[in-house]
Amino acid sequence: MSDQPVRIGLIGAGNNTRTRHIPGLKKVSGVEIVGVANRSRESGAKVAAEFGIPRVYDSWQELLRADDIGAVCIGTWPYMHCPITVAALEAGKHVLCEARMAMNAAEAKTMLAASRKRPELIAQIVPSPRTLEVDSTIQELLKSGYIGPLLSIELNVSEGLSKPDAPLHWRQDKTLSGFNILSMGIWYEGIQRWLGQATSVMAMGLTAVPERRDASGNLKPVTVPDHVDILATFRGGTIAHMRFSAAAGFAPPIELWLFGRDGTLRFDATTRKLYGAQRGGKALEEIVIPADKRVGWRVEAEFISAIRGHEKIRRTPFDEGVLYMEFTEAVSRSMAEGKAVALPL
Repeated sequence: MSDQPVRIGLIGAGNNTRTRHIPGLKKVSGVEIVGVANRSRESGAKVAAEFGIPRVYDSWQELLRADDIGAVCIGTWPYMHCPITVAALEAGKHVLCEARMAMNAAEAKTMLAASRKRPELIAQIVPSPRTLEVDSTIQELLKSGYIGPLLSIELNVSEGLSKPDAPLHWRQDKTLSGFNILSMGIWYEGIQRWLGQATSVMAMGLTAVPERRDASGNLKPVTVPDHVDILATFRGGTIAHMRFSAAAGFAPPIELWLFGRDGTLRFDATTRKLYGAQRGGKALEEIVIPADKRVGWRVEAEFISAIRGHEKIRRTPFDEGVLYMEFTEAVSRSMAEGKAVALPL
């Protein structure tokens, strides 16, 4: 298939759409962003004026009826991902959907089923960016036995002390975000790339600030935990301990540790550098990753290239998105039921 023009409509134009997807799409030759539908016509008009988008739609349904739009970028909150994705695929549009694939595993499976009904269309979930530059290297090191059999993983992600006076954010409202908690799904997606899906999950969580004021100034309950501790198992017996917190202050920098029988790997999330040491060594040393393996962010280019038939979606296809949504739901089920939850669901 040739590098035919691709005309795209934006449904939802939040921060990630404005800072990543619009610039990324504009860099690809032959791509034209022709329309936008945001939460209001006024907010859509602001985005259109800022980025030179010619058409503003009153609703996402109206945008999907446009015959000259062949693909959509969905940048809404998670509660709209499933209905818009299904409708877009039924309308014959390729879909790039923002991460946090859906509200729950059932919605994610509905999206996957809709994509399989239209195999000629590209369906992509925006991938977790945290580990993109080290994914292939970690996969190769684990496969080669660099650290021997993998015993355990340690990950502690802290966003600092809670802010009791901050307004209610959509990520703290289960009706908008579903089972997604903090950056849990984003980090788990990276680990899943290396190890495959977890086999069981045990989790406990808490809410440091039980109520916050919404945009109208009304007190509303916070329905998504501020802090969650997770124990997960993987094939081969690997145990992962993951902590995600918007209430733990003065915590160490975010690092992901992989402990093997014969060595250790450490990923520094701030510098995005990888370190390792094997049995007999004296200390961790940086593992220099060649530029051709440190791929990084190419989401929009991959989406367009796949539409043009040049490659298949690797980061992230819908079937992998379903797996991390199953994990996300298993965490919430475990917290609610007080017991381990087996995967897959």
